[in-house]
Amino acid sequence: QVQLVESGGGTVQPGGSLRLSCAASGSIFDISGMGWYRQAPGKERELVAHITSASTTGYVDSVKGRFTISRDNAKNTVYLQMNSLKPEDTAVYYCNLHYAGEFYWGKGTLVTVSS
Repeated sequence: QVQLVESGGGTVQPGGSLRLSCAASGSIFDISGMGWYRQAPGKERELVAHITSASTTGYVDSVKGRFTISRDNAKNTVYLQMNSLKPEDTAVYYCNLHYAGEFYWGKGTLVTVSS
C-alpha cells in the first residue's frame, strides 16, 4: 500500500516562495510517475506539474518559469519549488503517484498567497 504525505504549505506574500515536499511509502516510488495537483475553492482539481520515472517534467502554462518539480528517489520524495507566488496560486496542493494504472493521493497541504 502506498501512502503519500505532503508538507511545506503555509501563508506567503505575493512574490514569495515555498517548497512543498511529498514523502512516499512503499517500494515503487522510483518507477512511478509523480504529480502535483491543486484545487482552489470553487474550482476543479488541476494538474500543476508532473515528473516521470525518468525525470522528464511538464507544467501547466500558468506556472511555467515559476514552479519546479523534482524528485529524490533515495528519499522517496518529490518536491515542488514555487517561486514568484501569486494570489491565484492559493489552493490545496495534492501529491499524486501513478503506476500501472493505479493512482494514489495524499491528503493535501494548503498554500495561501496573500498580503
